[in-house]
This record gives sequence, C-alpha cells and structure tokens, in this order.
Amino acid sequence: MSKGAQVDGHAVNGSRVLEGDCLLQLPELCQRGERFELLYVDPPFNAGGKRRARLASGVERARGTLAYDDHFGDVDDFLRMLEPRLAAMRECLAPNGSLWLHLSHHTVHEAKVAADRVFGRGAFQGEIIWIPGNGGRRRNGPSVTHQTILVYARGAQLLWNADDASLREPYAETSLRMHFRERDESGRRYRERTIGGKVYRYYADAGRRLGSVWADCPAMNANTPLTRETTGYPTQKPEALLERIIRAATLPDSRVLDPMCGSGTTLAVAARLGRYCVGVDLSPVACQIARERLRAILEYTGSSTKGRLADAQLQSLGRTDRAV
Repeated sequence: MSKGAQVDGHAVNGSRVLEGDCLLQLPELCQRGERFELLYVDPPFNAGGKRRARLASGVERARGTLAYDDHFGDVDDFLRMLEPRLAAMRECLAPNGSLWLHLSHHTVHEAKVAADRVFGRGAFQGEIIWIPGNGGRRRNGPSVTHQTILVYARGAQLLWNADDASLREPYAETSLRMHFRERDESGRRYRERTIGGKVYRYYADAGRRLGSVWADCPAMNANTPLTRETTGYPTQKPEALLERIIRAATLPDSRVLDPMCGSGTTLAVAARLGRYCVGVDLSPVACQIARERLRAILEYTGSSTKGRLADAQLQSLGRTDRAV
C-alpha cells in the first residue's frame, strides 16, 4: 500500500466514496483488480416510506432532506433489486473474504434464499442477531426488536480473528463464582477443563467468546444529537457495531467495501482502524456525509497529508449514475 494519510498508524491513501449504483460501480472495481476481505452492506429494508436526513440543528427529521426511498414494491421486487447486486458483491470479495448482509424482518428470510443462490448454501457461515435497543413494542403480538446480519464466505478459508478482544465478553458472575476458583502465580483467576485427554486453562479476565446475539452496540449512540458520531442520516448504524465486524473479519492491511454506505459509518471506522476502504451509494446526501466523516478523521489525527483523503470527493470509476 502506498504512503498516504496516516490514521492509527496505517496508510489509508486511496480510500474513497463513489456516487452511483453499486451494480455499475462494483464491476469497474473488479476490472481494476480490487478485491476486499470484508464487504458489509446495509441496504434499505423495504419497510416503506421515504427516509430523510437531519442536516441542521433544530430541523425535524420529517422535514429534513430526502436521503433515500425505502420502498421497492413487494418482496419479489426487492429481491429483483438485491440479487444481481449480491452477485456483483461476491465477485469483489477476496478468496478469504466475507459478506455481511444487514437486514430486518421485512426481507431477511427471502433475502437469505437469494444469497444462498448466489453464494451457495455451503458458504453461509451464520447470522448475528443485533439488538438495537430501540423500536416500538406491540400490544397484539410479539415485538420485533432485533435485526439480522447474514454472514457468507467467498471461499473455504474465512478470515476470522476469533481471539480479538471485541469478540469476547465477561463471564457471568455465577460462572466466575462457581468455576474460577484457582489463581496462578501472578494472581489471575482461572479454571481448567480436560477435554479428550488434554487440559485447557481458561482465565477469568480474558472473558468468553461472544455468541451470536449482540446487545451491547446500541443504535442510540448513532441516532441522538447528544453523541459525537451522530450525523443526522436516517437509520445510521453505531460505530461500535461496525468496529466489531471489522476487527472480526479483517487484518490491518485488509480492504473494506461498503456498496450501500449511507452515512459512511463503515468507512469512518475502517479508516480509523487503518484499513483501506471504498464506499458506494446512490444518494448524493449519503456521499456528502460519508466524505465529511472521512475528512473529520484526518483532521482529528492532525495528518499533514490529510488533503489526499479529505478531498477524495466523489471519485467515479467508469459511469456515474446520479440520483434524482
């Protein structure tokens, strides 16, 4: 990777935002030889309505700037939009790369069938149940208070950092009290288990591996004017969620792609962690906000070469289709 702006000690020169339809932009990236270890995509949920951005203080979101239309028709219309784009995304993945497809209950079941067609059922690695911590509660039936992230592998060897601290959580107090009764010479509490004739030692302060239900990355951090990361863009995802995903599925020299990048949370976190990243979005509002977030990262780090990334602007590879 060439020298460029420094964020967290790693070069991120060349990271950029492309305005247009990812169905057109992604083949251009592939033709240029770009492949990505992580592809996170958070498409519109087809929940209906128009989504507006609150770009100025004191402006109600309902009166804000139109960001995107969250309606494709019925679920079959949504799948006709999504499936060819999934195929384009698959071609952009590195052999050890993974796709993280973020959806809601409106389309996740049908979208998984479509993703199975594109990637093959054997490529499905599992799902993350994300609990945003907000949303309405029904009185006449079960409330839907989670979203689902489907994870697919490009090839047989999935890049996965199982021991990263972001993928661990504290042991329950009951477990600590009942099982972690021994201490080593440095005073660390541990327990030992014998499995298949081999003794394994587990330290209490290392925590246990995180499961598939993530409830500790609240959406409120990204959707209230009281927090640093809020941009006013609708349905913005919290940085903590994207940081865990990026740490789980990439290395410092990995490449990250978000083909429907919205406010640019994926790009902002990837750049902060030193990863090369590319974002694509059809919405000019989204592209503007994403560029501003990248610029803010470089201004915060005080890089002398911040202009290279801050002025990446809207770089077009081939044809650019602007939203109207």
